[in-house]
Order: sequence, then C-alpha cells, then structure tokens
Amino acid sequence: MTETAPDAARTRRGRLMLIALFVLFFGSAFGAGLLRLSGWMPAGLKNHGELLQPPADLRQARLALADGSAYAWNPAARTWRIVVAPPQPCAAECTRLLADLDKVWKLFGHNADQVEILWLGPLPAGTPALPELRELRDDPALRAALPRSEDPAGIPVFLIDPNGFVVLRYPPHADPSGLRTD
Repeated sequence: MTETAPDAARTRRGRLMLIALFVLFFGSAFGAGLLRLSGWMPAGLKNHGELLQPPADLRQARLALADGSAYAWNPAARTWRIVVAPPQPCAAECTRLLADLDKVWKLFGHNADQVEILWLGPLPAGTPALPELRELRDDPALRAALPRSEDPAGIPVFLIDPNGFVVLRYPPHADPSGLRTD
C-alpha cells in the first residue's frame, strides 16, 4: 500500500475549522461572562419594584381587620399580598391608586384568587366593595416595618410573599402593571 503525503490545503482547512469551533464555543462563554460581570441583565429578568435586601419579616405581626377580627397569614394558602400604607387623610391619589390596583388584580385572571390587597387605615370615601380588598386597622408597628413607607413623593406599594416577607417595594407613582409582571 502506498502512503500519500497529507494535502497541505486540507490540513490547513482542518486546523482553521478546529480554531473556529474553539473560538465559537469559548468566545461565547467569555462574552457571557463579561456581560454578567458588568452587571447587565436581560430586561425580562429585572424587577419593576425594588428588591428589598434583606426582606422585612412580618410573620409575627398581628394584623387586625377594620372590624376588629384578626387577619391570618395562612402561608399554606400561597396567597400573595399587595400592601398600601397611605398617609391620612388621603383623597384623590388614594382613589386613583385603588382603581389601578383593582385593574391589576383583575388582570391576574385565574390567579387573582391568590392575591389580596391590604389597605392600611381607612379607605377613601366612596370606595366600592372590592372582593380582593382587605381594610386593616392602622398599625404604627406595621408602618414602621414597611421600608420607607412614609415617602414625601407619594404612596409606595409593597409586595408580600405568601410566607409574610416584604420582598418588593414600588416607589410612588410607579406603573402598576409592574406588579402584575413581577
């Protein structure tokens, strides 16, 4: 059997293909690492609200509804809570915020039963009966537990996970659709 010398063009093409595969694999991994270290994140992974680190713990808080009965956390029900702690008295801004939160709650669709809106203090005059709304007695201890709840710019909104941790804070005048997305 006769041995033929390797074709120089064929060898060069094979080496270039190997280098191209190496650059393609490790170059994309290197580029992803650079993006991650620079702090860039895709828009779909960003929260609209401010992620609270560490989250405020409300599990031991004894909340009371406006009628005096106790509000139970009931973590087994997997209910998320949207909490609003408006200043008193509150008129036009509270009415607008309440209407926006009602729209957001309706947009949850079949998941709406797993979301409640907790309103700390008396509701604005003329508020319609909403099935998701729970009026809580004004509790200074709860207001103090909510991070930066006394905001001079307006009324912040808080998201509480089913276990009783305040995980997100939405600044005053934030787009309420961010609640639904988060």
